[in-house]
Amino acid sequence: MRNFLILLLLSSSSMLHSIEKADLIISSNKVILMTGHQKAQPLSIAIQNKKIVWIGSHTEAKKIQGQRINYHNQAILPGFIDAHGHASYLAFATQVANIASPPVGEVTTIKDLQENLKKFIKDSDLKPGEWVMGLGYDDSLLAEQRHPTKVDLDAVSTDHPIYLIHVSAHLGATNSLGLSLANINNETHDPPGGKIRRYENSLEPNGVFEETAAYPLQQLAMSAYKDPIGSVKKAMDIYARNGITTAQDGASNLETIALIQAADAQGMINLDIISYPIGQNGLDQNIDSINFGNYKGRLKIGGIKLILDGSPQGKTAYLTEPYYKPPHSESDSYKGYPLIPQSEVSKWVKRYADLNIPIMAHANGDAAADMLIEAVKDAGITSDHRTIMIHAQTVREDQLDQMKELSIIPSYFSTHTFYWGDWHRDSVFGEDRAMRISPTKSTLNRKMPFTVHNDAPVVPPDMIRLLWSTTNRKTRSGKVLGEEQKISAYSALEAMTINAAFQHFEDDIKGSIEVGKLADLVVLSEDPLSIPVNELLELKIMATYSHGKEIFKNEK
Repeated sequence: MRNFLILLLLSSSSMLHSIEKADLIISSNKVILMTGHQKAQPLSIAIQNKKIVWIGSHTEAKKIQGQRINYHNQAILPGFIDAHGHASYLAFATQVANIASPPVGEVTTIKDLQENLKKFIKDSDLKPGEWVMGLGYDDSLLAEQRHPTKVDLDAVSTDHPIYLIHVSAHLGATNSLGLSLANINNETHDPPGGKIRRYENSLEPNGVFEETAAYPLQQLAMSAYKDPIGSVKKAMDIYARNGITTAQDGASNLETIALIQAADAQGMINLDIISYPIGQNGLDQNIDSINFGNYKGRLKIGGIKLILDGSPQGKTAYLTEPYYKPPHSESDSYKGYPLIPQSEVSKWVKRYADLNIPIMAHANGDAAADMLIEAVKDAGITSDHRTIMIHAQTVREDQLDQMKELSIIPSYFSTHTFYWGDWHRDSVFGEDRAMRISPTKSTLNRKMPFTVHNDAPVVPPDMIRLLWSTTNRKTRSGKVLGEEQKISAYSALEAMTINAAFQHFEDDIKGSIEVGKLADLVVLSEDPLSIPVNELLELKIMATYSHGKEIFKNEK
């Protein structure tokens, strides 16, 4: 400890002659550098032209001219980096009905959902024929333990087409008018990679859709999106309030990229956004026109996204062993299904790897993980590719060994332990498999880099709950889901800062507090390394800085 501080102070003091003035000098008795030293320190940080130009003692900092802010015993860390989420989708979520269950919303029954939608129609002054959209219903938390059907939604309105997006974003539900407008009826076949759910012993659609079968409805319903640029600004405010200085748009298309660019041109984006357009839906035709890896304004196209399977909480993830309790009308041997076949996965991984374009692949089930592992192996990648396996919820120990060998980085949706831990244990996987979802400790033991994420707006981009969930692994009922997979607060913070920067090929400019890096910082109410891990959820975001500018201040 003493030698570390001496080296730090010597290096900073040697820069004092060249740093006489700075735009801002921030001080705290609790600075966590995230450079490997696992203890907060009393330090001051000088910022000039978006970057950190000096770090040293409070005494030496007095020799530097500039605006000063002292956070005393509140902790300063590198800004949180969104390892996986959907910025444009979060923006969209600000304009639709919140039909989530607690703690995100208030819906606990089908009746609650219906009343919520009726109120939304009235409050929004929607005219007959206008789409009603809702986001976040969760059959696992509804008292009825099922999806709302067209009958349930017809009871809300027959004048408005209705489309509801499941909390996983992998399923949806509509009313009879929605079905009619989408021309979906008894004669409509299931599309590849999706299912139209039907009444038992009938071909009649019941209004519920899985995966690719939901796309036509969702596209029609997007007409409800009336203020896209304004919603982007709202999303940026949400990220800033949660200490996030780099957000991700993890399933972009050319339209959402254009939307973010337009918002940026109007000065509505005050943090960095990294976009990963979906690479299996015709992007190949436009590949030459996309500038990968370089920021233009606050937006960078970081790579491409592949989607290999669905969601475990929606029971569409692709598993090697059957679901503990199969979903609607499925047999006991049901294992979910892939969205695209192995041949397609291998083709796209090879294609983008050969172009040196980073790849981020959604794989929740272990069978989907096998598909990505096989594709990376077949592609024979030798460069520093940093292929990301998004969610990686059910990866096995043998798969982690292969992923380490192939340099595949898992990004875990570790807040699942809270939001759906009980559901995973009692309905999705059974106890043995549920106990090791998001196996962070197994990954750490292998000295593999990994990240953690919220997948906003599937759940809010609450980085404090993410930190708490990753370290405590407590479910809604207060039970621990996989004691052996708990990790320390520092290791969890690494997954949210320096490892996330590494994942994005940005560890040279972000992820730690070091001279020369961007001044992306978050201020917490307390030192997360000195309080019991079960109290981490009580932390508050006090301020957020992006490129040296304050973008959020907690006035409370």
